[in-house]
Amino acid sequence: MISYKPYEQKNRTIYIVLTQTKTYPARAIKLYTKEPFAHASIAFDENLEEMYSFARRGKYNPFNAGFIREYIDRGVFGRFKSTRCSIYRLYITERQYQNLRKEIDIFVRNKNSYSYNYLGLIAAAFNIPVRSKSRYFCSQFVAYVLEKSGINIFSKSYALVKPRDIRTNPYLIPVYEGMLSQYRLYRQKILLA
Repeated sequence: MISYKPYEQKNRTIYIVLTQTKTYPARAIKLYTKEPFAHASIAFDENLEEMYSFARRGKYNPFNAGFIREYIDRGVFGRFKSTRCSIYRLYITERQYQNLRKEIDIFVRNKNSYSYNYLGLIAAAFNIPVRSKSRYFCSQFVAYVLEKSGINIFSKSYALVKPRDIRTNPYLIPVYEGMLSQYRLYRQKILLA
């Protein structure tokens, strides 16, 4: 399913991050889906210094939401130190990596043009795809930018991809599961071992 040309090396790495905070929307999603994680992000580096998603723009108001750059020690993640996560590695080609960079750059340059796809989130629960060029929910965004970059790892429309589809994806290699606030400490221990 993942599209590689035989002569292209998978020499680049990106990361997909699933998280579960104690926010009311995250708890409601977890309760409905019965999944351990409600939120998805995409990162370009193993330390998660450059990570993106669709989520609330501030710490408190879930209705002011759209495209954001996320930090594991600020914003909602900084507020909820008990956030649990599961981090996955994905090897991609140089061409796919550059395409992904271009796709994310479009979102970064136009960040104020995007908002959260609440209707799409509800419709996806009933397997009804709702697509919009300016509205996404978190896992829909991750699947969209991967697909637009030629990284086809899902067997369904990007508009229907949920955190479960990420958690169970055979192309994604588990790297870490635990407290997001402890992830960098875990990485340091691995590097020092």
